[in-house]
Amino acid sequence: MSNNEIYKKVNDSLNLIRPYLEADGGGITLVEVTEDLTARVELHGACTTCSMSHMTMKAGVEGAIKAAVPEIKAVEAVNPA
Repeated sequence: MSNNEIYKKVNDSLNLIRPYLEADGGGITLVEVTEDLTARVELHGACTTCSMSHMTMKAGVEGAIKAAVPEIKAVEAVNPA
């Protein structure tokens, strides 16, 4: 599977959880999928200051991505530019 196909699949998986993040005033953007198959995401809005954001990343975001795209080795949050 090409990197572009993996990027699309990861973004599609994020589309499934975006409404839940947006309902709490947050959001998420897929920044990139690296050569070593790490999905780098950026949290927005309320998600950046929420005390549960680490749990959201591990249980929600990472779980959704890895379930939809098993090729992904890791998911990491990046700070806004």
